[in-house]
Amino acid sequence: QVQLVESGGGLVQAGGSLRLSCAASGRTFSSYAVGWFRQAPGKEREFVSSINGSGGTRAYSDSVKGRFTISRDSAKNTVYLQMNSLKPEDTAVYYCAARSGYSDRARVLYDYWGQGTQVTVSS
Repeated sequence: QVQLVESGGGLVQAGGSLRLSCAASGRTFSSYAVGWFRQAPGKEREFVSSINGSGGTRAYSDSVKGRFTISRDSAKNTVYLQMNSLKPEDTAVYYCAARSGYSDRARVLYDYWGQGTQVTVSS
């Protein structure tokens, strides 16, 4: 079992930055791939970024590529999402999720989810 807790969300002006954290407890986290997803009001939850267990494979959605960076610190059992040049359309609840095995963009493949953290970007 893996428990995930997100933090770092908040209100920021367009062009600003935030760093989200996904802290894990439970089993050895380094063997799990982690994905970040987001859900805006009235929209489906969408893929944002993912990283495999070793940190060597990373993926981004087209909408955040070049602005967001995913990383992980195995010693701290934490995955980060650095978000720069934020836009109002980035406003959403951000969730981290974990799965044993390779990282993937499909949310249905992830077994463990955090409770989410709100990110609001004002124009």
